[in-house]
Amino acid sequence: MMSEERLRTVLARVQPAPRLVDWSLFVLVFLEVASGLLSFTVGRPPGWPVFEFHRIAGVAIVALLAFKLYRVRHRVLDRDRWVPSTVLSALTAAAAVGALLTGFLWVAGLDVRIAYWTLLSVHVGFGLALVPLLIAHLSTRFRPPRRVDLEGRRTAIRFTGLVVGGAVLVRLQDLANAVLETGGRDRRFTGSQPREGAGNAAFPVTSWVADDPDPIDRDSWALSVDGMVASPIELEFSAIEPDAEREALLDCTSGWYTVQRWGGIRVGDLLDRVDADADATHVRFVSVTGYRWTLPIDEARDALLATRVGGERLSHGHGAPLRLVAPGRRGFQWVKWVDRVEVRDRPDPAQWLVTLISGFE
Repeated sequence: MMSEERLRTVLARVQPAPRLVDWSLFVLVFLEVASGLLSFTVGRPPGWPVFEFHRIAGVAIVALLAFKLYRVRHRVLDRDRWVPSTVLSALTAAAAVGALLTGFLWVAGLDVRIAYWTLLSVHVGFGLALVPLLIAHLSTRFRPPRRVDLEGRRTAIRFTGLVVGGAVLVRLQDLANAVLETGGRDRRFTGSQPREGAGNAAFPVTSWVADDPDPIDRDSWALSVDGMVASPIELEFSAIEPDAEREALLDCTSGWYTVQRWGGIRVGDLLDRVDADADATHVRFVSVTGYRWTLPIDEARDALLATRVGGERLSHGHGAPLRLVAPGRRGFQWVKWVDRVEVRDRPDPAQWLVTLISGFE
Protein backbone atom coordinates (compact mmCIF):
# COMPACT_ATOMS: atom_id res chain seq x y z
CA MET A 1 0.00 0.00 0.00
CA MET A 2 1.10 3.58 -0.66
CA SER A 3 2.50 5.30 2.42
CA GLU A 4 0.99 8.51 3.78
CA GLU A 5 4.08 10.47 2.82
CA ARG A 6 4.13 9.05 -0.69
CA LEU A 7 0.44 9.82 -1.13
CA ARG A 8 0.99 13.43 -0.06
CA THR A 9 3.79 13.76 -2.61
CA VAL A 10 1.57 12.45 -5.42
CA LEU A 11 -1.35 14.68 -4.44
CA ALA A 12 0.92 17.72 -4.25
CA ARG A 13 1.79 17.16 -7.91
CA VAL A 14 -1.70 16.55 -9.28
CA GLN A 15 -4.21 18.48 -7.17
CA PRO A 16 -4.93 22.19 -7.68
CA ALA A 17 -4.56 24.71 -4.85
CA PRO A 18 -7.09 24.18 -2.02
CA ARG A 19 -9.07 27.35 -2.77
CA LEU A 20 -9.15 26.44 -6.43
CA VAL A 21 -10.48 22.97 -5.57
CA ASP A 22 -13.28 24.53 -3.50
CA TRP A 23 -14.30 27.05 -6.15
CA SER A 24 -13.99 24.51 -8.95
CA LEU A 25 -16.39 22.25 -7.08
CA PHE A 26 -18.78 25.17 -6.64
CA VAL A 27 -18.69 26.08 -10.33
CA LEU A 28 -18.92 22.48 -11.56
CA VAL A 29 -21.89 21.67 -9.33
CA PHE A 30 -23.81 24.60 -10.75
CA LEU A 31 -22.82 23.66 -14.29
CA GLU A 32 -23.95 20.10 -13.57
CA VAL A 33 -27.33 21.29 -12.31
CA ALA A 34 -27.72 23.65 -15.28
CA SER A 35 -26.77 20.99 -17.84
CA GLY A 36 -28.99 18.46 -16.06
CA LEU A 37 -32.02 20.75 -16.21
CA LEU A 38 -31.22 21.66 -19.83
CA SER A 39 -31.01 17.97 -20.70
CA PHE A 40 -34.68 17.61 -19.74
CA THR A 41 -35.56 19.60 -22.86
CA VAL A 42 -33.20 17.78 -25.27
CA GLY A 43 -34.69 14.85 -27.12
CA ARG A 44 -33.00 14.88 -30.50
CA PRO A 45 -29.53 13.36 -31.20
CA PRO A 46 -27.83 16.69 -32.10
CA GLY A 47 -28.20 17.60 -28.43
CA TRP A 48 -25.83 14.83 -27.28
CA PRO A 49 -23.04 17.26 -26.20
CA VAL A 50 -25.22 18.41 -23.27
CA PHE A 51 -25.27 14.88 -21.87
CA GLU A 52 -21.60 14.27 -22.65
CA PHE A 53 -20.60 17.43 -20.80
CA HIS A 54 -22.74 16.39 -17.84
CA ARG A 55 -20.99 13.03 -17.59
CA ILE A 56 -17.46 14.39 -18.00
CA ALA A 57 -18.05 17.13 -15.45
CA GLY A 58 -19.36 14.48 -13.05
CA VAL A 59 -16.09 12.56 -13.30
CA ALA A 60 -14.15 15.78 -12.69
CA ILE A 61 -16.23 16.41 -9.55
CA VAL A 62 -15.30 12.94 -8.27
CA ALA A 63 -11.60 13.80 -8.49
CA LEU A 64 -12.02 17.26 -6.93
CA LEU A 65 -14.23 15.90 -4.17
CA ALA A 66 -11.61 13.25 -3.39
CA PHE A 67 -8.97 16.00 -3.07
CA LYS A 68 -11.30 17.98 -0.82
CA LEU A 69 -12.25 15.08 1.46
CA TYR A 70 -8.63 13.99 1.84
CA ARG A 71 -7.66 17.51 2.87
CA VAL A 72 -10.36 17.85 5.54
CA ARG A 73 -10.40 14.24 6.74
CA HIS A 74 -8.83 15.02 10.12
CA ARG A 75 -11.42 17.72 10.89
CA VAL A 76 -14.24 15.34 10.06
CA LEU A 77 -12.91 12.20 11.76
CA ASP A 78 -11.88 13.94 14.97
CA ARG A 79 -15.13 14.64 16.86
CA ASP A 80 -13.31 17.03 19.20
CA ARG A 81 -12.71 19.36 16.24
CA TRP A 82 -16.34 19.48 15.16
CA VAL A 83 -18.10 22.85 15.03
CA PRO A 84 -21.71 23.58 13.97
CA SER A 85 -20.64 24.05 10.36
CA THR A 86 -19.13 20.53 10.33
CA VAL A 87 -22.62 19.02 10.25
CA LEU A 88 -23.48 21.20 7.24
CA SER A 89 -20.25 20.09 5.56
CA ALA A 90 -21.11 16.44 6.18
CA LEU A 91 -24.60 16.87 4.70
CA THR A 92 -23.14 18.62 1.65
CA ALA A 93 -20.65 15.79 1.14
CA ALA A 94 -23.40 13.18 1.53
CA ALA A 95 -25.57 14.90 -1.09
CA ALA A 96 -22.60 15.11 -3.48
CA VAL A 97 -21.69 11.46 -3.02
CA GLY A 98 -25.35 10.45 -3.41
CA ALA A 99 -25.71 12.40 -6.66
CA LEU A 100 -22.48 10.98 -8.09
CA LEU A 101 -23.13 7.39 -7.03
CA THR A 102 -26.72 7.23 -8.32
CA GLY A 103 -25.64 8.88 -11.58
CA PHE A 104 -22.84 6.39 -12.23
CA LEU A 105 -24.99 3.41 -11.29
CA TRP A 106 -27.73 4.59 -13.64
CA VAL A 107 -25.32 5.02 -16.54
CA ALA A 108 -23.90 1.56 -15.77
CA GLY A 109 -27.36 0.13 -16.38
CA LEU A 110 -28.69 -0.51 -12.87
CA ASP A 111 -32.47 -0.23 -13.19
CA VAL A 112 -34.06 -0.30 -9.75
CA ARG A 113 -36.82 1.71 -8.12
CA ILE A 114 -36.69 3.38 -4.75
CA ALA A 115 -40.37 3.75 -3.81
CA TYR A 116 -41.85 5.50 -6.88
CA TRP A 117 -38.56 6.78 -8.26
CA THR A 118 -35.93 5.43 -10.61
CA LEU A 119 -32.27 5.89 -9.76
CA LEU A 120 -32.23 8.75 -12.24
CA SER A 121 -35.00 10.53 -10.32
CA VAL A 122 -33.08 10.02 -7.07
CA HIS A 123 -29.96 11.38 -8.79
CA VAL A 124 -31.87 14.53 -9.76
CA GLY A 125 -33.15 14.89 -6.19
CA PHE A 126 -29.64 14.69 -4.74
CA GLY A 127 -28.41 17.21 -7.30
CA LEU A 128 -31.13 19.74 -6.50
CA ALA A 129 -30.57 19.32 -2.75
CA LEU A 130 -26.84 19.85 -3.23
CA VAL A 131 -27.23 23.42 -4.53
CA PRO A 132 -28.59 25.11 -1.36
CA LEU A 133 -26.34 22.95 0.81
CA LEU A 134 -23.28 24.00 -1.17
CA ILE A 135 -24.22 27.69 -1.01
CA ALA A 136 -24.72 27.46 2.76
CA HIS A 137 -21.45 25.54 3.14
CA LEU A 138 -19.55 28.09 1.09
CA SER A 139 -20.99 30.96 3.15
CA THR A 140 -19.42 29.50 6.31
CA ARG A 141 -15.97 29.21 4.75
CA PHE A 142 -15.93 31.96 2.14
CA ARG A 143 -12.45 32.52 0.81
CA PRO A 144 -12.21 34.14 -2.64
CA PRO A 145 -9.69 32.59 -5.03
CA ARG A 146 -6.36 34.34 -5.30
CA ARG A 147 -4.70 35.29 -8.52
CA VAL A 148 -1.73 33.12 -7.65
CA ASP A 149 -4.04 30.09 -7.49
CA LEU A 150 -4.98 30.59 -11.13
CA GLU A 151 -1.56 31.27 -12.57
CA GLY A 152 1.02 28.89 -13.91
CA ARG A 153 1.32 26.18 -16.53
CA ARG A 154 0.94 23.48 -13.91
CA THR A 155 -2.58 24.66 -13.03
CA ALA A 156 -3.60 24.56 -16.69
CA ILE A 157 -2.14 21.06 -17.07
CA ARG A 158 -3.97 19.82 -13.98
CA PHE A 159 -7.36 21.03 -15.18
CA THR A 160 -6.70 19.77 -18.69
CA GLY A 161 -5.94 16.41 -17.14
CA LEU A 162 -9.26 16.49 -15.27
CA VAL A 163 -11.19 17.10 -18.48
CA VAL A 164 -9.28 14.60 -20.60
CA GLY A 165 -9.33 12.02 -17.84
CA GLY A 166 -13.07 12.50 -17.43
CA ALA A 167 -13.65 12.00 -21.15
CA VAL A 168 -11.52 8.83 -21.16
CA LEU A 169 -13.36 7.36 -18.16
CA VAL A 170 -16.72 8.09 -19.78
CA ARG A 171 -15.65 6.17 -22.87
CA LEU A 172 -14.30 3.32 -20.73
CA GLN A 173 -17.62 3.08 -18.93
CA ASP A 174 -19.43 2.82 -22.28
CA LEU A 175 -16.97 0.11 -23.33
CA ALA A 176 -17.53 -1.76 -20.06
CA ASN A 177 -21.30 -1.60 -20.59
CA ALA A 178 -20.88 -3.13 -24.04
CA VAL A 179 -18.40 -5.85 -22.97
CA LEU A 180 -20.31 -6.84 -19.83
CA GLU A 181 -23.67 -6.51 -21.63
CA THR A 182 -25.18 -4.42 -18.83
CA GLY A 183 -28.47 -2.56 -19.14
CA GLY A 184 -26.43 0.56 -19.84
CA ARG A 185 -25.55 -0.61 -23.34
CA ASP A 186 -29.15 -0.10 -24.55
CA ARG A 187 -29.42 3.46 -23.32
CA ARG A 188 -30.25 6.35 -25.63
CA PHE A 189 -27.83 9.26 -25.68
CA THR A 190 -30.16 10.84 -23.09
CA GLY A 191 -29.39 8.01 -20.65
CA SER A 192 -32.93 6.60 -20.89
CA GLN A 193 -33.36 2.82 -20.88
CA PRO A 194 -35.78 0.94 -23.18
CA ARG A 195 -39.30 -0.20 -22.35
CA GLU A 196 -40.38 -2.72 -24.96
CA GLY A 197 -43.75 -4.00 -26.11
CA ALA A 198 -46.81 -2.38 -27.60
CA GLY A 199 -49.72 -0.59 -26.02
CA ASN A 200 -50.54 0.91 -22.64
CA ALA A 201 -48.89 -1.81 -20.56
CA ALA A 202 -45.55 -1.52 -22.36
CA PHE A 203 -44.39 1.63 -20.57
CA PRO A 204 -44.84 3.20 -17.12
CA VAL A 205 -47.52 5.66 -16.13
CA THR A 206 -45.82 8.84 -14.97
CA SER A 207 -47.06 12.30 -14.07
CA TRP A 208 -45.21 15.58 -13.87
CA VAL A 209 -45.18 16.84 -10.26
CA ALA A 210 -48.83 16.91 -9.05
CA ASP A 211 -50.79 16.16 -12.24
CA ASP A 212 -53.15 13.33 -11.30
CA PRO A 213 -56.76 14.01 -12.36
CA ASP A 214 -59.67 11.63 -11.90
CA PRO A 215 -60.56 9.54 -14.96
CA ILE A 216 -62.30 11.68 -17.56
CA ASP A 217 -65.80 10.93 -18.75
CA ARG A 218 -65.55 10.89 -22.54
CA ASP A 219 -69.26 11.71 -22.89
CA SER A 220 -68.89 15.02 -21.04
CA TRP A 221 -65.41 15.91 -22.36
CA ALA A 222 -64.84 18.18 -25.37
CA LEU A 223 -61.83 19.59 -27.20
CA SER A 224 -61.86 23.32 -27.94
CA VAL A 225 -59.67 24.83 -30.65
CA ASP A 226 -59.52 28.61 -30.59
CA GLY A 227 -57.23 31.63 -30.50
CA MET A 228 -55.98 33.10 -33.75
CA VAL A 229 -58.40 31.14 -35.92
CA ALA A 230 -61.23 32.09 -38.24
CA SER A 231 -63.58 29.32 -37.13
CA PRO A 232 -63.17 28.17 -33.51
CA ILE A 233 -64.61 24.73 -32.83
CA GLU A 234 -65.50 22.47 -29.94
CA LEU A 235 -65.39 18.76 -30.59
CA GLU A 236 -67.03 16.09 -28.49
CA PHE A 237 -65.12 12.82 -28.27
CA SER A 238 -67.62 11.06 -30.54
CA ALA A 239 -66.95 13.70 -33.21
CA ILE A 240 -63.20 13.07 -33.28
CA GLU A 241 -62.25 10.85 -36.20
CA PRO A 242 -58.76 9.42 -35.62
CA ASP A 243 -57.47 8.97 -39.16
CA ALA A 244 -53.71 9.39 -38.70
CA GLU A 245 -51.00 7.08 -37.38
CA ARG A 246 -47.31 7.46 -36.80
CA GLU A 247 -44.51 5.69 -35.00
CA ALA A 248 -42.85 7.93 -32.44
CA LEU A 249 -40.35 7.58 -29.63
CA LEU A 250 -41.41 8.79 -26.18
CA ASP A 251 -38.37 9.61 -24.01
CA CYS A 252 -39.34 10.28 -20.39
CA THR A 253 -37.14 12.38 -18.11
CA SER A 254 -37.56 9.75 -15.38
CA GLY A 255 -35.17 7.58 -17.40
CA TRP A 256 -36.97 5.34 -19.89
CA TYR A 257 -38.03 5.42 -23.52
CA THR A 258 -40.44 3.49 -25.68
CA VAL A 259 -41.25 3.35 -29.39
CA GLN A 260 -44.97 3.05 -30.05
CA ARG A 261 -47.47 3.31 -32.88
CA TRP A 262 -49.78 6.20 -32.03
CA GLY A 263 -53.16 6.84 -33.60
CA GLY A 264 -55.20 10.04 -33.58
CA ILE A 265 -55.64 13.30 -35.47
CA ARG A 266 -52.89 15.41 -37.02
CA VAL A 267 -52.67 18.84 -35.45
CA GLY A 268 -52.02 20.24 -38.92
CA ASP A 269 -55.39 18.94 -40.12
CA LEU A 270 -57.04 20.48 -37.08
CA LEU A 271 -55.42 23.86 -37.77
CA ASP A 272 -56.57 23.73 -41.38
CA ARG A 273 -60.09 22.95 -40.23
CA VAL A 274 -60.25 26.08 -38.04
CA ASP A 275 -58.36 28.20 -40.59
CA ALA A 276 -55.43 29.28 -38.41
CA ASP A 277 -54.29 32.89 -38.91
CA ALA A 278 -51.30 33.35 -41.21
CA ASP A 279 -49.61 35.47 -38.52
CA ALA A 280 -49.84 32.74 -35.89
CA THR A 281 -46.47 31.42 -34.71
CA HIS A 282 -47.23 29.00 -31.87
CA VAL A 283 -49.78 26.44 -30.73
CA ARG A 284 -50.47 25.84 -27.03
CA PHE A 285 -51.79 22.52 -25.76
CA VAL A 286 -53.61 22.70 -22.42
CA SER A 287 -54.52 19.84 -20.08
CA VAL A 288 -57.60 19.56 -17.89
CA THR A 289 -55.20 20.07 -14.95
CA GLY A 290 -53.99 23.42 -16.32
CA TYR A 291 -50.66 21.93 -17.40
CA ARG A 292 -49.64 23.22 -20.81
CA TRP A 293 -46.90 23.30 -23.40
CA THR A 294 -46.41 25.36 -26.55
CA LEU A 295 -44.82 24.35 -29.84
CA PRO A 296 -43.80 26.47 -32.84
CA ILE A 297 -46.63 26.20 -35.34
CA ASP A 298 -44.62 24.37 -38.01
CA GLU A 299 -43.60 21.74 -35.45
CA ALA A 300 -47.13 21.58 -34.07
CA ARG A 301 -48.57 20.83 -37.51
CA ASP A 302 -46.52 17.64 -37.59
CA ALA A 303 -47.61 16.58 -34.09
CA LEU A 304 -50.46 14.23 -33.27
CA LEU A 305 -53.29 14.34 -30.77
CA ALA A 306 -53.52 10.66 -29.92
CA THR A 307 -56.51 8.60 -28.84
CA ARG A 308 -54.76 5.25 -29.27
CA VAL A 309 -51.38 3.64 -28.63
CA GLY A 310 -50.14 0.29 -29.93
CA GLY A 311 -53.56 -0.50 -31.39
CA GLU A 312 -55.32 0.07 -28.03
CA ARG A 313 -57.52 2.88 -26.81
CA LEU A 314 -55.33 5.21 -24.72
CA SER A 315 -55.67 4.55 -20.98
CA HIS A 316 -56.37 7.28 -18.46
CA GLY A 317 -52.88 7.06 -16.99
CA HIS A 318 -51.36 7.67 -20.40
CA GLY A 319 -53.51 10.73 -21.10
CA ALA A 320 -56.93 9.60 -22.33
CA PRO A 321 -59.02 10.76 -23.94
CA LEU A 322 -56.41 12.82 -25.83
CA ARG A 323 -52.68 13.37 -25.43
CA LEU A 324 -50.10 15.25 -27.43
CA VAL A 325 -47.53 13.22 -29.37
CA ALA A 326 -44.59 15.51 -30.13
CA PRO A 327 -41.72 13.57 -31.76
CA GLY A 328 -38.29 14.80 -30.74
CA ARG A 329 -39.59 16.29 -27.49
CA ARG A 330 -39.12 14.86 -24.01
CA GLY A 331 -42.01 13.12 -22.31
CA PHE A 332 -43.08 15.98 -20.03
CA GLN A 333 -43.79 18.05 -23.14
CA TRP A 334 -46.25 15.43 -24.44
CA VAL A 335 -49.22 17.00 -22.66
CA LYS A 336 -51.75 14.52 -21.28
CA TRP A 337 -55.53 14.94 -20.95
CA VAL A 338 -55.63 17.72 -23.55
CA ASP A 339 -58.93 19.61 -23.70
CA ARG A 340 -57.84 22.88 -25.32
CA VAL A 341 -55.70 23.89 -28.28
CA GLU A 342 -54.88 27.59 -28.63
CA VAL A 343 -53.33 29.21 -31.69
CA ARG A 344 -51.09 32.11 -30.68
CA ASP A 345 -48.70 34.74 -32.02
CA ARG A 346 -46.14 34.33 -29.25
CA PRO A 347 -44.41 31.65 -27.14
CA ASP A 348 -45.42 30.96 -23.53
CA PRO A 349 -42.53 31.41 -21.04
CA ALA A 350 -44.94 30.93 -18.11
CA GLN A 351 -45.39 27.30 -19.08
CA TRP A 352 -42.24 26.50 -17.07
CA LEU A 353 -43.90 27.77 -13.90
CA VAL A 354 -47.13 25.94 -14.72
CA THR A 355 -45.25 22.62 -14.90
CA LEU A 356 -44.43 23.05 -11.20
CA ILE A 357 -47.83 24.17 -9.90
CA SER A 358 -50.42 22.47 -12.13
CA GLY A 359 -52.46 19.81 -10.40
CA PHE A 360 -52.28 21.51 -6.99
CA GLU A 361 -55.61 22.70 -5.67
